[in-house]
Amino acid sequence: MTSPSSDARATGNSLSPDGDTPAPAIKAVRLRHPWRNLIAVIILIYVVAFVWDAANRKAFQWEIFGKYLFDQRISQAALVTLELTVYSMLIAIVLALILAVMRLSSNPVFKSISWVYLWIFRGTPVYVQLVFWGLLSVIYPTLSIGLPFLPPIVSFPTGDALSLFSLAIIGLALNEAAYLAEIVRAGILSVDRGQEEAATALGMSWSQTMWRIVIPQSMRIIIPPTGNEVISMLKTTSLVTAVPFSFDLFTRSRDISAETFTPIPLLLVASAWYLAITSVLMVGQYFLEKRFARGIGAARSDKTVGTVTGAIIVGANQATVVPGAATPGPQPGKKPDRPSDRSGDEDPR
Repeated sequence: MTSPSSDARATGNSLSPDGDTPAPAIKAVRLRHPWRNLIAVIILIYVVAFVWDAANRKAFQWEIFGKYLFDQRISQAALVTLELTVYSMLIAIVLALILAVMRLSSNPVFKSISWVYLWIFRGTPVYVQLVFWGLLSVIYPTLSIGLPFLPPIVSFPTGDALSLFSLAIIGLALNEAAYLAEIVRAGILSVDRGQEEAATALGMSWSQTMWRIVIPQSMRIIIPPTGNEVISMLKTTSLVTAVPFSFDLFTRSRDISAETFTPIPLLLVASAWYLAITSVLMVGQYFLEKRFARGIGAARSDKTVGTVTGAIIVGANQATVVPGAATPGPQPGKKPDRPSDRSGDEDPR
């Protein structure tokens, strides 16, 4: 024997408040968006027209584009660009963590050092910084290790110690660390102060609190802008020609175009490689954000809301009213418990 509520759920109707007669089913009407559809069609037409025009325009020289797209020199340059990006970001992330902690420290010396670093590297263009790093062997012909105002312990020529590849990584990493430090500082400040107080009450040291409590929670704030900085770093590697380092993707394609007198298709080749690598990085950023955002802002699939007449169970397709499933109230024929009738309560007077 089935109950009225089960029959109502089977037919897709909900019961009326008295629980006897089924209420009429709600007919959902889909909203119409004629202007949105019209704009989408117009944009699609323009996109198709642009692609058709580009495919038939001789200036792009698509046969040259296909010839050099997977050329060995281009693929090796793309690998060098990835190496520049990865090495620079690793150094920048470590340095940014140190700078952010120094900026948040109560030590005025640490705060001053961090502030001056950010002031210099954020206030000057990265291209100018890379030019200075390229001229490092001119400014400092030798690098010496020792105490100030005393003879050096070890001394060696700058050009032999640091290659152009190393100078490019150092220049990119030091500039990027200044921006990442502010991102890390904003993420740390987003964690509630009570987390640190609770960790201190549990006997955790400051370093344990930062690495186990604060930084893991701040990753949800840090990762999105850091992912953008990684993508920006990938494109900033095209400036290492100022060092001068000429084996990155952009500089290598530019050199080939100077030999073949085909600048436009080689620019398209470089752009295609940049877009391909950026797409992979964006996918990785998406999964990282999804992992560190677990349990935050996630909508539940089923929700139960209690009311006076019943409970509204919101499922995937419909809402069903189930009588008697709500929080139980005063039952007929039974008086509600008075405060003095509950065991363990004082007599209110």
